Amino acid sequence: MPGFDFSNHNRNLALHAQGVPLPKATSTGTTIVGCIYDGGVVIAADTRATSGPIVADKNCEKLHYISPQIWCAGAGTAADTEFTTALISSNIELHALSTGRKPRVATVMTMLKQHLFRYQGHIGAYLVVAGCDPTGSHLFTVHAHGSTDKLPYVTMGSGSLAAMSVFETQWKKMMTKEEAVQLCSDAIEAGIWNDLGSGSNVDVCVITKDKTTLMRNFKTPNVRARKERDYKFQRGTTAVLNEKIITREDISKYVTVHEVADDSEGAAAEKMEVDP
Repeated sequence: MPGFDFSNHNRNLALHAQGVPLPKATSTGTTIVGCIYDGGVVIAADTRATSGPIVADKNCEKLHYISPQIWCAGAGTAADTEFTTALISSNIELHALSTGRKPRVATVMTMLKQHLFRYQGHIGAYLVVAGCDPTGSHLFTVHAHGSTDKLPYVTMGSGSLAAMSVFETQWKKMMTKEEAVQLCSDAIEAGIWNDLGSGSNVDVCVITKDKTTLMRNFKTPNVRARKERDYKFQRGTTAVLNEKIITREDISKYVTVHEVADDSEGAAAEKMEVDP
């Protein structure tokens, strides 16, 4: 099977032993959540993508398509979540065509965990898999090393603790669709306000056995507002302690101009010009 190449592992260890620093792992930030309600399942995510301390993208998409009734929310390395979900989406479509039936959420979860376990966490994809199939509504978490959970509500990412506090205090059984959407969006907002790696807007995806509704920018709590004050101050607002004017003649005292003859052209160089 093609995959990662670890042939440089021993070389890197030897270089590190000689004092060459190894590259540091990049800390990623995200808040993703999922919640089962009476009749379907809801997943939600923030829209901030970070590169170290830099906000690389303020409105990225972290909800990924797998199949019409199965979607996935991704945290971790953006490229890994994007391409891993695209690969599984392709494979599950082929699987559905070969079996002649609608894909199962458990099948997607199994494909993801086997793929990620093969690479022992080197693919930085932490996923919330949600969907509806003929067996009902399902919600799974898949970690980068291949471990999985099946729970009625889940959170992942650097803002997961803040999001989980909302679920632990407000979740209840047999929720309506509106209650589930509100709960998931509130959980994402908790991650936005309490985690520096999460921010910007709230994306929500509602999945039922009949249809899937993707609500892009369902909440926009970080709209850039007009400044309350005008920070252009009039001349004279700040006191001038002293003032010194340097004229062009004064500058000529400090600039020495030499005339250099150019033998090849047979002409003298022009004098240096000083801006007023």
